[in-house]
Amino acid sequence: MQKLLILFSLCFLSQTPAFANVSLPGVFGDNMVLQREANVNIWGWAKPGEEIEISSTWSDKIYTTKADKNAMWSIEIQTNAKKGPHQLTITGYNQVNLKNLLLGELWLISGQSNMEWSASAGINNAEAAIRNSTNKNIRFFSVDHRTADSPQIDLEGNWVESSPETMKYFSAIGYFFAKKLQEDLNVPIGIINASWGGTPAEVWMPEVLFNKNDTLKKAAKMLEENEWGPIKPALLYNAMIYPISSMKIKGILWYQGESNTINADYYEEIFTSLIKSWRSKWEEDLPFYYAQIAPYDYGEGFAGVKVRDAQRKVLKLSKTGMVMTSDVGNIHDIHPQDKLTPGIRFANLALAEVYGKKIKAHAPQFDYITTEGKIVKVHFKYSEGLKIGRENPESQFEIAGSDKKFYPARMEIKNNIIHLKAKAVKNPVFVRYSWQNTASSNIFNVAGLPASSFTTQN
Repeated sequence: MQKLLILFSLCFLSQTPAFANVSLPGVFGDNMVLQREANVNIWGWAKPGEEIEISSTWSDKIYTTKADKNAMWSIEIQTNAKKGPHQLTITGYNQVNLKNLLLGELWLISGQSNMEWSASAGINNAEAAIRNSTNKNIRFFSVDHRTADSPQIDLEGNWVESSPETMKYFSAIGYFFAKKLQEDLNVPIGIINASWGGTPAEVWMPEVLFNKNDTLKKAAKMLEENEWGPIKPALLYNAMIYPISSMKIKGILWYQGESNTINADYYEEIFTSLIKSWRSKWEEDLPFYYAQIAPYDYGEGFAGVKVRDAQRKVLKLSKTGMVMTSDVGNIHDIHPQDKLTPGIRFANLALAEVYGKKIKAHAPQFDYITTEGKIVKVHFKYSEGLKIGRENPESQFEIAGSDKKFYPARMEIKNNIIHLKAKAVKNPVFVRYSWQNTASSNIFNVAGLPASSFTTQN
């Protein structure tokens, strides 16, 4: 990887004399948010050997470094809890001043169209959300769409304050997440959005993963060209993620999976590999929260629910959390118009897990089953107040014996445990719940959050 960076630097040097002056990557600019109370990496380019001095208005400390022989420089500076606005000054043979900076919480959001979806594209109560979006303590950065066959060292985009004119084109989920965090924490919130509609997870992963993993390679070959976005592995990781992987961030939000219904049987390994690779690149076990895809009519088969179950299984990774959308979807619209609910649920996960707030933020999660004769007992985590939804009270559970033939099961809830029974199954072995592409969960906990579909059949 170091060889790649050297190659890119020499390539830039041969093309333009701009690196005779101090310059910064596109992700640094006026109006940005830097992660507060952290060692934050600042980097850029200058003439080889040029001395660089960095100062800020939040501290009296002066930082110095030198551009190396490849015209690159990088240094960590300390931020504190002083919100700002601030100025960051980088001085070499020339001077770069970044103005109106804030110190706060910086999150990266990524995925496909449901993460990218803006108020202007159509969401519930869009006019009111846009009208009330002015907030100088919320800042957005949208990464421009680009592809690359090799890892890049820069990208394009602009930092803006939240206002009706900027918010309406930004990720609606990203905005609602930021708004909730900002209100509850009373600190500035910055959101970097690197999303592209219609893209499978493979394009967001480093190419090296496919070179050494036959399963990932096989899954990638199943992808089909479409009119919305690229499908070649690593194209967006190289162009839209790698260039910002030195940024100090608090965590990551992800909403994707619809474009992987074509290789749903492999999605658990695909998604697990993606999370691990991003954490490896950031060299940090970052919180990684993701939305489960909503029920939708994907046609025959179980592709949609298989992706949902794969997402559920990925919760075994540390510091992950899953936002449920099965109660806010529309089986005839792959883009649910309710973006407020998942945005708030993302924020509640972060508030509970990252910021230590006492919030019930987790949906019921299948844990294990026990059997007593013909009765199967289904145990959930986060099962306090487990109940059936009034609007759709029919059991969505099915059970099967060793023959794996599933039959509808009668359901009772006793002490937050689901009791199941089916006349046709004398010796139950397997259980599945809400196992249809279009099924909307009807089991909720005290937080009003729905349980995920699942199956115990491998």
